[in-house]
Amino acid sequence: MKRTLMATKKGRGLLMVYVDVPAPLEDEFNRWYNEEHIPERLAIPGVLNAARYVAVRGGPQYLACYELEEPEAYFSAVWQQRLAHPTPWTQRMSPEKIGTRFVRNVYRLITPETVSAEIAQAEMAPALLVGRMEVPPALDAAFNTAYNTERLPLYRSIPGYIRARRFVAVRREPADEPQYMTVHECQRPAVADSPAWEAVRQAHTPVWSERLQPHIRFAQGSPGVYRRMFP
Repeated sequence: MKRTLMATKKGRGLLMVYVDVPAPLEDEFNRWYNEEHIPERLAIPGVLNAARYVAVRGGPQYLACYELEEPEAYFSAVWQQRLAHPTPWTQRMSPEKIGTRFVRNVYRLITPETVSAEIAQAEMAPALLVGRMEVPPALDAAFNTAYNTERLPLYRSIPGYIRARRFVAVRREPADEPQYMTVHECQRPAVADSPAWEAVRQAHTPVWSERLQPHIRFAQGSPGVYRRMFP
């Protein structure tokens, strides 16, 4: 009997592109993204999957999420060739061209340390809560330990919660973007407004609550709650 190989859909890299777009340009912008840009990027080696999201809370308004085998996929010759030689539609509609706020960050997975078979084969989530944050460098080690051991385990009991992955930026645009990002995957955006979520958010844990929380810096619009809009 032939064994069916499951496609890998998540790896150790992530590209997140956020943008606010003037309302008169939104229709064509969304057509460009869905019809040309996403298929073009999915054809690049090392790009495993992609989806677009729209903010229901926080911002920027639009988010394109690209799952990468490794973050180095973004720096490949093929990808850089695409950036250097955009199509005519891209020249007219790209986020850099029309965005009133534009963020493009490349990340490396730090939590979990390995990509399990379950995560590797998981589809793009219906909803995301994305936190972009950092602490002063002297608190980095305590921040990462407390996040992984004190905070993340609390979320797993929330109804409708799928998983969390944490990342560190290897490229930030603009340069003052926070270093760390947590992506909480959920079944629906309302999970992030549930009493169970609020109870976790308010939960007191010793290192996080007493030592770290006053020093956490969030990006503008973060944390943001996003609903998948394409595909």
